[in-house]
Amino acid sequence: MVNTSSSSSIESPSDPATKSEEGKSISFFEKFLALWVVLCMAAGIFLSQTVPQISETIDSWQIGGISIPIGICLFLMMYPAVLNIKASELKNLKDNPKPILLSLFSNWIIAPIVGAGLAYLFLGGEGNQQLIVAVILLSSSPCTAMVLVWGSMAEGNQEQNVVNTSLNTITIMFLYAPIVTLLAGIQNIAVDRLLLVISVLVFIGLPIILGVISKRILISTKGENWFNDVYRPVVGKISIVALLTTLIVLFSLNGDVILTNPDKLLLISVPLLLGFVIVVGFNILATRLLKFKYRQAIISVIIGSSSHFEIAIATAIGMYGVGSLAALGTTMGLFWEVPIMLGLVYLGKYLRKKGYWLRDPRV
Repeated sequence: MVNTSSSSSIESPSDPATKSEEGKSISFFEKFLALWVVLCMAAGIFLSQTVPQISETIDSWQIGGISIPIGICLFLMMYPAVLNIKASELKNLKDNPKPILLSLFSNWIIAPIVGAGLAYLFLGGEGNQQLIVAVILLSSSPCTAMVLVWGSMAEGNQEQNVVNTSLNTITIMFLYAPIVTLLAGIQNIAVDRLLLVISVLVFIGLPIILGVISKRILISTKGENWFNDVYRPVVGKISIVALLTTLIVLFSLNGDVILTNPDKLLLISVPLLLGFVIVVGFNILATRLLKFKYRQAIISVIIGSSSHFEIAIATAIGMYGVGSLAALGTTMGLFWEVPIMLGLVYLGKYLRKKGYWLRDPRV
């Protein structure tokens, strides 16, 4: 009989990641996720035009500056992924800190510098100050939520993913405001640091705490087999639905400003897309040079190349308003990041098949 205990589940044939790597095909829904993403973005813009009051209504649902709809969606995206934590793997990461250090270096050094440099290079003209701020807000906010979804889809090391997002949560509290202020320079950006701390605690801290507690309670009361075979598969489906709902909410908030500024959309897309190319390329090359295995490498690439667009959008709206160019710019960051990160998932799997990274044990 195959041992399904937590100490061996990471390499057991019963592990979902291992099954997938042995040839299990993804579901119909996941296969066409890019299509659902586009449709949800369009649905959000459509709602913003057919129900003009929707942005003001959604924006008014706040507690202490935290958006209730977005907070709920982010919790539902993160909670299923948190259930994948394995204590044995967390201990192993202490013996190999390179993936964590690389992601932190990319998040806090490479991405902010590249973003700010491209923003000033391509958006330095008259009237583009808010767009520059938008790029800096995006590039200086390492992701702490969506990467758990992408990492799960890419069959990466979710324990590494959770450790990295936890570190991002801590560092973003102390580094986000100073780095944005420094890079913005003469923009004199005012960032509500208390609001930022509360945001990251709600968006990442709460799901992790509740995930760890509920996992222990459910395993002790229902057993590990029930937890792995019944509970996890059910709640795992929720994260994708929450992602798509988040897209509808965010694009309904900023649909009007998107449609009324087509020239600005093209203008800000240049530094955003070029920034993705540079940062993703850096991380893919760095993981190869550092001889990472696939499950470590793909998580390092995903985390090091993504941004916490929810915080960037919330900060932009808080400083300039729902219909501002800053809100437009950060929303365009979301518009490009979702399909790019989804594409990166498939690129990572393709590179794995080609032997670009070292193979994981029993893969």
